[in-house]
Amino acid sequence: MARKYFGTDGIRGLTNKSPMTAAMAMQVGMAAGARFRRGDHRHRVVIGKDTRLSGYMLENAMVAGFTSVGMDVVLVGPMPTPAVAMLTHAMRADLGVMISASHNPYQDNGIKLFGPDGYKLSDADELAIEALIDGEVALAPAEEIGRARRVEDARGRYIHAAKSTFPGGLTLDGLKIVVDCANGAAYQVAPSALWELGAEVIAIGVSPNGKNINDGVGSTAPQVLRETVVASGAHIGIALDGDADRLIVVDEKGQVVDGDQLMATIASGWARAGRLKQGGLVATVMSNLGLERHLATQGIKLVRTSVGDRYVLEAMRAQGYNVGGEQSGHIILSDYATTGDGLVAALQVLAELVRSGAPASELLHRFDPLPQMLKNVRFAGGKPLEAESVKAVIAAAETELTGKGRLVIRPSGTEPVIRVMAEGDDPGQVERVVDRICDAVRAAA
Repeated sequence: MARKYFGTDGIRGLTNKSPMTAAMAMQVGMAAGARFRRGDHRHRVVIGKDTRLSGYMLENAMVAGFTSVGMDVVLVGPMPTPAVAMLTHAMRADLGVMISASHNPYQDNGIKLFGPDGYKLSDADELAIEALIDGEVALAPAEEIGRARRVEDARGRYIHAAKSTFPGGLTLDGLKIVVDCANGAAYQVAPSALWELGAEVIAIGVSPNGKNINDGVGSTAPQVLRETVVASGAHIGIALDGDADRLIVVDEKGQVVDGDQLMATIASGWARAGRLKQGGLVATVMSNLGLERHLATQGIKLVRTSVGDRYVLEAMRAQGYNVGGEQSGHIILSDYATTGDGLVAALQVLAELVRSGAPASELLHRFDPLPQMLKNVRFAGGKPLEAESVKAVIAAAETELTGKGRLVIRPSGTEPVIRVMAEGDDPGQVERVVDRICDAVRAAA
């Protein structure tokens, strides 16, 4: 069944435009609260947010929605998405909410929902909530309306949980670390956790004003981090995104290290320690073929999924893997978290840095990525991928790349666009293959 409001990562959009309005936020609170009122106990929901100006509006609207159906609300303020997931489970809440649009600009916002186990909701739950949004929700009797309270020690709880994932016999003493918090949800917790573990911390992107989240800082804009690392002589730089579920690293030379290299580093270290479950990791179809080849030399498997961290996590849970993620920096370590956690992933990378004693530029450069090209083809209508002419060109391209590269073609889930990606040992061949497929799609559209 097609979704009306929920995308691959909750509900998201431009604030004060449907569906991201205060009225919708209240309806989501009412619908989700009604869905998760199960049993006769006093029901509870944890609500966190990032630092967007619109967070105040949406938070209050959701409090109204949840309390109107009899749910008590625990407000934790600006907190990383993984912290909200952790606190939902730790506080035995029935539901968790993160108000954030992740790496998007401040004008956007979104609503992510977590179940009592701290995992993002199933498709069935999201569809049931959508049905309730468009239907009638029974309000609580006056004497059963919920209460709201703010928990002041939530940051400390998350810092303690994150620090506990760092190996007990190691410290960050002697390391100078630049951390870029994107003026987002981790602006207090990430620098504190690193400092408490012994690092000399230089923090940037830690002055949120409601409108500067992800603005020229964070994992999607690492230039300031690169410059700061080099200028300060730091050993490493860490960049989080607005809700801190994504990690990008900069080495001491100012070179950006993406999620593929970070996953390779963590997986290799865990394999040596006998901690890598199922002898492999889970990544999406967009991870570089160089990662797959590198892991194969160590006997480590790579399982690929569709694009989206929810699909990575689904495969991890179904098949028993404990390391997974995306090239973009969403890294899921299921021994510690139920969703991507940029700070926890960073601590695992830092543990490998401390153990090795090598510079970050040596430790984190695990493989040379293969040349990769991605082009988007917009079309007016129809189903061009079903045209025989397009199928023939794709089949020929796959044959041409056999043993030398890889081809990924996927339609966008939100707009009439087909994404054509190829990678291989020969950059000229990769470009020719992509262009031929794009031309064929345009001709058939």
